[in-house]
Amino acid sequence: MGKTILIVEDEDILREISKDYFIDAGYDVLEAKDGKEALAIFEKANVDLIVLDIMMPRLDGWSVCKRIREHSVVPIIMLTARSDEEDTLLGFDLGADDYVTKPYSPKILLARAKRLLTTPATNENTNKSQEILTSNELEVHLHSRTVKVKGNVVPLTHTEFEILTYLMKNKNIVISRQQLIIKVWGYEYAGDDRTVNTHIRNLRSKLADSAKQIKTIVRAGYKFEDLP
Repeated sequence: MGKTILIVEDEDILREISKDYFIDAGYDVLEAKDGKEALAIFEKANVDLIVLDIMMPRLDGWSVCKRIREHSVVPIIMLTARSDEEDTLLGFDLGADDYVTKPYSPKILLARAKRLLTTPATNENTNKSQEILTSNELEVHLHSRTVKVKGNVVPLTHTEFEILTYLMKNKNIVISRQQLIIKVWGYEYAGDDRTVNTHIRNLRSKLADSAKQIKTIVRAGYKFEDLP
């Protein structure tokens, strides 16, 4: 059974074009014309990724994203008709994983979705100990994509998980914001460094005391360190 995409877009033509691209790529597609319909569908269906327009009737994309993030880490791509940096940052602050600015190429949207839906394969010959990153009270299980702090599971979005694992795999090395953008998003982001800063802030807020292990290096980037 293929992955299921929920496309939330009030413009019929855009929704149909995006739907056709995803279907041609082998995905199952559900559709919603507004935010309230999207939430109703999400509560009943098993959705693997959401393409979510911001400006919609009844309930906007920001509100939908916020409500979904209260109980799910399903990947979310925001669609915005504005090029305003603040719109993008608000979406990230609410937990969105990526964004696409209108007008957009359906091929680009599909590529972004594939990135979020692709979990790196784990080599069957890999030693089990290599599948778990540990530091102090923090555990990252790579195969199951599970993060634990003091034994308690911490739900991270796809993007937050990728940032954390990349920093941990490069422990004690300063990683620039541009390096994180290229590694995690896989493309050059046209805006400023606040994109990464927002995700780091969200990540730290979830990691409790382990958040202290992600150090900000002024004018350089971030570094992950063990606690003394």
